[in-house]
Amino acid sequence: MALCLDSADAGDARKAAELGFVAGVTANAVLVRRTGQPAEHVVAELCSIMAGTVFHQVTSPPCGALEAEINRFRGVSKRVAFKIPCILEYLPTVHGPCKEGRICAVTGIFSAAQALIAAEAGARYVIPYVNRATRLCGDGPALVAAIRSVLEGRECEILAANIKSPSEAVTTVRAGAQHLTLTWDFLTSLAEHPLTSQAMEEFAAAGG
Repeated sequence: MALCLDSADAGDARKAAELGFVAGVTANAVLVRRTGQPAEHVVAELCSIMAGTVFHQVTSPPCGALEAEINRFRGVSKRVAFKIPCILEYLPTVHGPCKEGRICAVTGIFSAAQALIAAEAGARYVIPYVNRATRLCGDGPALVAAIRSVLEGRECEILAANIKSPSEAVTTVRAGAQHLTLTWDFLTSLAEHPLTSQAMEEFAAAGG
């Protein structure tokens, strides 16, 4: 089980690094755009802050431009992994980085069939969007359970994204996700409960 930070913000990454147990960072084009910095700069900065894997989501079309983008980001750090969209024309791209020892995750998964073909393409991870799947398809955790069943016995694992509450995180793990990527706010909310705060206040009062 690993928890990743879903952010391109250096401040979030520093706070996550201080925790010591956050395994890496997943970034996408929307998150990178919010920083106002070029993607290569953002990914390099995240690599300098976090000790784990930093996922870069490719944005180039599936042709020579995509290969050039992957080659550029290979040069940023050996810890850069690639998020490839689950669109047929992109899937052959998964083979190259994986054969060279790079981690590839196929992202934007909304069906078990997509997870199956992503695993066949060589993906190390598949990334379902859990909350969005619930909103648009009916049941995100059920999707995760279906994906887990078709990946049984394979090396490909589930890195669940788009988690919007602690309860959704727990339900997603119970459904079979091996890993979660969470925004800073939702990551920290896993550790919070009003009854814990109440108990600590009572202990502090008794100790005083």
